[in-house]
Amino acid sequence: MENNIFYEGQVLWSQIDANVHLRHSAYADFCAQARSNMLNQLGLSLSEFNQKKIGPILFREELNYLREIGLDERIKVSVEIIKFNVKNSRFSFRHEIFKENGVKAAVVVVDGAWMDIVARKLTNIPEEWMSIIHKIPRAADYLEINE
Repeated sequence: MENNIFYEGQVLWSQIDANVHLRHSAYADFCAQARSNMLNQLGLSLSEFNQKKIGPILFREELNYLREIGLDERIKVSVEIIKFNVKNSRFSFRHEIFKENGVKAAVVVVDGAWMDIVARKLTNIPEEWMSIIHKIPRAADYLEINE
């Protein structure tokens, strides 16, 4: 479980829903923060995105709930890349969210691409970012596409 952990934190009161467990949108927030932390650690910070006028966007987010997460629990979120298209820079990431006792509570898969934030159109990443992309932890079922 300790591999590829890019977010650790406590579940806050504001993240709890009427059923007294973690609200659905908080899972997405935790995964987004884990992705951001991972990219930042590898050298792609928000300032780098702003400098190049490129940002990541999501097309799809799939969440499988496995166990409840409650108030004040500590969680860990892993990130792995599961698919990358070299030609058009589209990507897929898998996140696993673990409870403080090590039990997997959720699996989140996102599909996305990169957008030119000025033109508001999909774009490829700069060539100098490719070395960073290749440092992202890869899943055992990773698929690289060249078409």
